[in-house]
Amino acid sequence: MKPARIARHWPVAVPLAAAALLVAAVLLPPHPVLSFVLGAALVAAVLAAVHHAEVVAHKLGEPLGTLVLALAVTVIEVALILAMMLSGGPASAVLARDTVYAAVMIICNGVVGFSILVGGIHHHEQSFRVEGAGPALAALVALSTLTLVLPSFTTSAPGGAYLPSQLVFVGVDSLALWGVFVFVQTVRHRDYFLPPGTNADAESHLPPPSAAAAMTSAALLLVSLVAVVGLAKALSPTIEALVKATGAPDSVVGIAIAMLVLLPETLAALRAAAANRLQTSMNLALGSALASIGLTIPAVVTASLLFGLPVVLGLDPKNLVLLALTFVVGAITLASGRTSIMQGAVHLVVFATFLFLSLVP
Repeated sequence: MKPARIARHWPVAVPLAAAALLVAAVLLPPHPVLSFVLGAALVAAVLAAVHHAEVVAHKLGEPLGTLVLALAVTVIEVALILAMMLSGGPASAVLARDTVYAAVMIICNGVVGFSILVGGIHHHEQSFRVEGAGPALAALVALSTLTLVLPSFTTSAPGGAYLPSQLVFVGVDSLALWGVFVFVQTVRHRDYFLPPGTNADAESHLPPPSAAAAMTSAALLLVSLVAVVGLAKALSPTIEALVKATGAPDSVVGIAIAMLVLLPETLAALRAAAANRLQTSMNLALGSALASIGLTIPAVVTASLLFGLPVVLGLDPKNLVLLALTFVVGAITLASGRTSIMQGAVHLVVFATFLFLSLVP
């Protein structure tokens, strides 16, 4: 009975406890024990935020459901990036680039690869709608090129950076293209993002939560996001110190942020794939990758202009090659609308290469 009660009440208790610990972090002096507790609270608050986003998403249905989850995850990612940029030094200039690049690689190779592999193990072959996945990948390629590739080749500013005017242009472009994608996904071509077949959604029999439950989850989602923002800002010096102490490259900070934020969403995508709902997994993955660029870059550009923060977006040659390989493999995977474990294995090999070369550049 006791575990059942805990399972029932943790989504309410965690956001409130995280908010209380945030107040403690402001009032109390830094201490290793406090940092450990704040770190645990940060992870729990992320999980609680995604849980409440899923409740709201279930009330709204597909594809609005995956959009809400993607937005919640992206807000957390933006909050973590901005908190560490504002409290960091010159090294934080590449934090947005490293985090967005890591998010794209984790989603397009890790999340997609594991989802296809799990789905293939359970169901041999799975299908999804190319009409939605294809344009989503095209938008992702365009956004990634504008934000992560092109700065390495422009000549107006050195070192993979954009001029302020170029930053504004790219930020507006990113937001506009993401907005068009959301319009297509939710209004104009909503059917492109629904599972193929009338009985494809294994959870369609589950009743949606009541309006009161959805409103409660929306309020607790807001509390969780505020707690994540504050806890991330309080812990950012500790995270950077730990990375330096281990001798890992600075880019590992961005990978850590992306993995922390995307972990709950990855679990949701894997559950969907195991339940033979690969369409939901694809919606989660591609939607989150697009939101990661389409919302993060405009927020970073705004912070850079308001607070005079340096921002470097251009990737080095090694990462440019891995990004290009990711999109070539992704285009081949999405071409047929059907998947097997082979495609999953290919994506996971690219993902493992990305992780290894991040630690051993």
